[in-house]
Amino acid sequence: MSSRADFASAADELATRVLSALRGAGGTAFVSRHFDTASDSVAALAAIRVIGADTFTPHVLTGVPFHTDDAATVARSLAAFPAPDPTAQAPTARTEQRTLAWRDWATAECLARFSGGSAPGTTAPPQGDDELADTTDWRRWSVRMAQLATLAIPGLDGPVHEAARAAALPLARGATRSVLRRDHRTAVCLIRWLAWLHHEGVALPVDPAPMAEHVRLLGGVGPRTAVDLAIARHLLDGRLPQEPEAVRT
Repeated sequence: MSSRADFASAADELATRVLSALRGAGGTAFVSRHFDTASDSVAALAAIRVIGADTFTPHVLTGVPFHTDDAATVARSLAAFPAPDPTAQAPTARTEQRTLAWRDWATAECLARFSGGSAPGTTAPPQGDDELADTTDWRRWSVRMAQLATLAIPGLDGPVHEAARAAALPLARGATRSVLRRDHRTAVCLIRWLAWLHHEGVALPVDPAPMAEHVRLLGGVGPRTAVDLAIARHLLDGRLPQEPEAVRT
């Protein structure tokens, strides 16, 4: 049986592959290779669900084609780990399940975009998530947006993105507070949202570039944090292709 450490290790291993692809080591079906070479296939599939839509970022941000083997492996992970129904949960757990549902939605949207088909075991975007638009408690709200940072990808759009566009100041406050508290994992996720807003042309109250560099230098960057920083840098530098290539067989 897979342990929590096995799942964490598998997620870090896949994040390292994503980071390598973002840095230009393309040309291979890195998601399917992650699964095919794994000693624990269950943990490997779970890692794909954890990394989620970020498995597509090399293709979105650099324009390299997405392989059919990768598409099949992502679809397999979504089918193996379907998200629970958030309406069937207690109020506290409901927010957590909606967060997972949003992440799965983003993965399914990217899969459909690059494979030309629908993803098995997925549903429409979560409905009735009123917490997204309420930034009164900006500390709590920014923590949730940090959990949704995998949605900060060009080409995706929905209520989460609408909430981000309308809340540049709360995002900046959350990022600044996280940096000051040395909560580097939360900080880099919020910096990624600020970089996405910059890419969208939204005026920002802070410059996310030096914040990202500060976290890179002092944050003890792990693989998943390094992926977020690499994505933020692509968005800040405007190094995006005109239109990413479709799936490669």
